[in-house]
Amino acid sequence: MTLIEASIRDQVNRDLDCSEASYRLMAMRAEVAELIGRWKAAGGGERLPTVRERLSRSYADRPIASVKADKARPDKPKPKPGHARV
Repeated sequence: MTLIEASIRDQVNRDLDCSEASYRLMAMRAEVAELIGRWKAAGGGERLPTVRERLSRSYADRPIASVKADKARPDKPKPKPGHARV
């Protein structure tokens, strides 16, 4: 949805017709409203997170890979002279 909003802003800034993108955005918003209505009808009553909250939460939940920058790896043999990797 944010990509279409950005596209609309870009089209408006360049004085172009943005009606097609606007119709797509309105359809997406109607679909989201319908999904929220179904969710509430099914018993959902808690506050839904904003996009910013959801993204920050999903990034915070990801495990951070800890890679050691050890250049001298004992398990890997050193290349022989004249056989350098390119």
